[in-house]
Amino acid sequence: MGAVMNAARQVRSRYSGSEPRPLGGYLGAMATFAAAVGTMTVVGRARGVRLPERLAANDMVLLCVATHKASRLLAKDSVTSPLRAPFTEYSKPAGEAELNESVRGHGARHAVGELITCPFCLSVWVATALTAGLVFAPRMTRLANTVLTAVAASDLLQLGYDGSKQLLHAAGSLGNDD
Repeated sequence: MGAVMNAARQVRSRYSGSEPRPLGGYLGAMATFAAAVGTMTVVGRARGVRLPERLAANDMVLLCVATHKASRLLAKDSVTSPLRAPFTEYSKPAGEAELNESVRGHGARHAVGELITCPFCLSVWVATALTAGLVFAPRMTRLANTVLTAVAASDLLQLGYDGSKQLLHAAGSLGNDD
């Protein structure tokens, strides 16, 4: 076991250079993800759940938009900051109802912090969970996906409305300078 640990330290040292990277924490996150998918597979088989041949186009559209929105809500939203607080430190606002946060800690804590503050990283987990939901509980998951898609569409409308107000205000200001 000592040889394995020594080899792992050498790999980490060569990879990280002067800036330590939490490779063990990343490995733990990947193992957790694999264990979750494995558990879902075993439970599905035990319950006789059959995988769909393919997902319908409307399910795919809802899944894509819902994954995007849920990932941003979890990784960036002000209201979900208590979930990230054990792993992060508040930095500053980052646009409409979003925050920038710095990752805290070392090892697994740092790796989890990076995962939960990165909407791109979280999207793999969210898409997997929502896809599993479509297999295990399709009606409830479609409802959740619809809600998240409606929130994403509302966000676009809110931003568009605000942007049009700013354009009209700027155009009005230009007209008053004449």
